[in-house]
Amino acid sequence: MKKAVCLFSGGMDSAVCLYCARNEGYDAVALSFDYGQRHEKEVEAAHRLTHDLGVPHHVIRFKLPWKGSALLERDGKLPEYRDPEKMPKTIPATYVPARNSIFLSFAFSCAEAEEAEAIFFGANVLDYSGYPDCRPEYLEAFTEAMRRGTKAGAQGRAIEIKAPLICLSKKEIVLLGRKLGVPFEKTWSCYAGGERPCGVCDSCVLRAKGFREAGLEDPLLS
Repeated sequence: MKKAVCLFSGGMDSAVCLYCARNEGYDAVALSFDYGQRHEKEVEAAHRLTHDLGVPHHVIRFKLPWKGSALLERDGKLPEYRDPEKMPKTIPATYVPARNSIFLSFAFSCAEAEEAEAIFFGANVLDYSGYPDCRPEYLEAFTEAMRRGTKAGAQGRAIEIKAPLICLSKKEIVLLGRKLGVPFEKTWSCYAGGERPCGVCDSCVLRAKGFREAGLEDPLLS
C-alpha cells in the first residue's frame, strides 16, 4: 500500500486533510508538533483522533526561544475579530517565523525514513489568515528544494506535497469533512485554548464562517 506522512495539528483543516489521505488509499502516518505554543489542546485533539483511527502518531517537541509570534507568547494578546471580512490582509501577529518550513522539513525526514510517497498538508489560500507559507508557489519551491536535497530525490523517488484543501473555501472544507466522516467535535482550532472556543481569534472566526456558510452547526459550540 502507498504511504503518506500527514502534518496533523488536530485542527479542522488538518483533520480533513488526514481523512483525504486515507480516502485516497494512503497508509497514513501523522506528525504533530509541540513547539512551545500557547496550549496543547490541538496536540491532545490530534492524539484522540489518531488513536480512534489507529493511525501511527509522532509528536515532535522543540522550542523556539526567539519567540516572534503571538502564538509563542502565552501572556501576549491575540488579534480579535468578529467579522472575517474585516480581517486585515497583512501577515497577522499569529504568524510563527518559518513554521511551515520547519514542519515540512520534519515531514520530509519522516517520509524518507518511512519510504512514503507523499506528504499531506492542510494549507489553504482562500479563507485563511494570510500566512505566506501556505501559498502554492511556496509549496512548489519547497518540493523542489527537497527533491534536490534528499536521498529520495537524488534516487528519482521525489516525495510529493499534496495539499487537497489549497483552493477550497472554509465552507467547502466543512462539507468535504462531513462527506468523509470527520468527527469535528474531536478537533480543536482555537488559538486561545480555553474550555470553549473563544470565537474571536483568526482561527475561530474562519472556522465559524465555514460552518455558517455550510449551513451546519459546529459541534464544539453546541
